[in-house]
Parts: sequence; structure tokens; C-alpha cells
Amino acid sequence: MTSIGMLGVPMDLGASRRGVEMGPSAVRLARLQQRLESLGHTVVDVGDVAVPTRETLAIGRGVDYLPTIGAVCGEIAARTGRLVREGLVPLVLGGDHSIAAGSVAGVADALAERKARLGLVWLDAHADLHIPDSSETGNVHGMPLAHLLGHGHPAMSQLTPTTPSVRPEHLVIIGARDLDSAESEHAREWGVRIYTMREIDERGMRAVLHEAIARVTTGTDGIHVSLDLDFVDPQEAPGVGTPVRGGATYREAHLAMETLADTGKVISMDLVEVNPVLDRFNHTAELAVELVASGFGKRILQR
Repeated sequence: MTSIGMLGVPMDLGASRRGVEMGPSAVRLARLQQRLESLGHTVVDVGDVAVPTRETLAIGRGVDYLPTIGAVCGEIAARTGRLVREGLVPLVLGGDHSIAAGSVAGVADALAERKARLGLVWLDAHADLHIPDSSETGNVHGMPLAHLLGHGHPAMSQLTPTTPSVRPEHLVIIGARDLDSAESEHAREWGVRIYTMREIDERGMRAVLHEAIARVTTGTDGIHVSLDLDFVDPQEAPGVGTPVRGGATYREAHLAMETLADTGKVISMDLVEVNPVLDRFNHTAELAVELVASGFGKRILQR
């Protein structure tokens, strides 16, 4: 069984719609800790990272918050790195997806101290490959992967001595269906492998996962799973800030998490973009808890 360190990051500074700052509370309310403990895991809730609110910052576009987001992500990196060094599996609860710039960086830095590298599976409707100069919206939650690959603003791309945090050959994006031309160009230029929903439709989730896992486990010593709930179709997950039709089905999403758990190599995880303001009766948070449980070994027939 696994010892899990659960860390909340109630941040919405990277997104344009308010509400995701309540995501950590929503999934805790949906009994995430109890669900994981029922599987035999030990869960230590280490509380929340302190995040300034928009009202106290009193500035405008999302990119204007980038220095503050970078400072928060620096704290996330320090705390996730500490959890790894203490032998725990970090489970980071967002908040918007910009927090992953910190969580992945912290885990990657802790592994680098052992001369090891991190594989990254990014489950998302979006590629999050913008840099500040390429983003029309200025929303920083569309930029964390670019920063993890060493591009963009130093406040986000140089959070730890291990820069870049992830190599392109150790990264896959699964479930993408809303990319613009700048992100597509970055993916080609940087060598990022993206499995779109069309490829999942044509080949099936199982085949995509088999290939994706082979990629992220070659030359690495563990997998970080970054689960954005808009990976799932909005009919199943309505409580997200940037829903895109045509996403993973309920069973496809569970298959993805179950298959990743089967590798035995998941050493850290994010759960992001749950927005209770846009949800129905905490339905999306409850689904998120189910998916995380699958990622930590929950099965239809328990062994």
C-alpha cells in the first residue's frame, strides 16, 4: 500500500473563470481521503498552500498574475519535493492547471537528486503549451507544460535547479481536442506527442495508453499523472471552467486511470480544474474522487 501526502492549492489566478479555487474543498467534501484509505493507503492531509486572492492583488489579465503564480508554484515545488524525499506520493489538489508547473517541478527535482528522471502523463482537453507571448487570452493555466519543458517566463520555467523539469520524449498529452495554431506549432517544434480524441476514437483508449506508457517509462523512474477534469466529456464532468465537447467517456477515463495504476510506477498526481460554482450537486468532484481512486488501485473486482 501507498503513503500519500495530499496538498491543496486553492488557486484561480491562472484561469479566466472564478470557482476553481474551491476545488480542493469540493473533493475533500466528496471524501477523497476516506476513499483512498478504504483501499488500504495511508493518507496525510498536509493542508493548503497559501494563495493570494485576485481582490488583494487588484490587477487585470491573467498573465499579469504570472509573478504571483510563479511564487505559489515555487512553494508547491518545495512542498511536493519534500513529500517525495520523505517517501510519500504527492497528490496535489487544484485549483487551476497552472499549479502543475510547481508540482511536476518539485517531483522532478527530488528525482534528479537520485540521478533519475520523471515521466509525465497529461490528461487534458487542452495542450497547455502556450508561452506568455503566444497566448491570446493571457490565461496562465494554458502555459504550465511549456514552462515544464523550459520555455516561457523564468518565474515559471526555473522553479528548481532541475530545468527543464521534463524532457519532451518523456511526456504525452492524452485527450486533446482544443488546440490553437501556436500550440500546434510548439508541439511540432518541441517534439511533444499528443494523442487527440480522434486518435483515441480510431485506435481505442487501450492501444493509446499502451503506447503512451511505453514512451513515458523509457528512461524514467516514475510517472506523474496530471488529471484535468476537462479531459472527461462535459456530460459527465460539467463542473469545469473550460469544458470541450467530445471528451473521454466515463469508462474511458476510468480505464486510463486504472491502466496507469497497473504500471506500479505512478509516484505523484495532480487533480485540477474542478469548479464547484459550475457543477451540479458536487457531481464533478465526486467523479474526480472516483478517478483518483482508480489511479491508486481501485478495481471493479478487487484482488
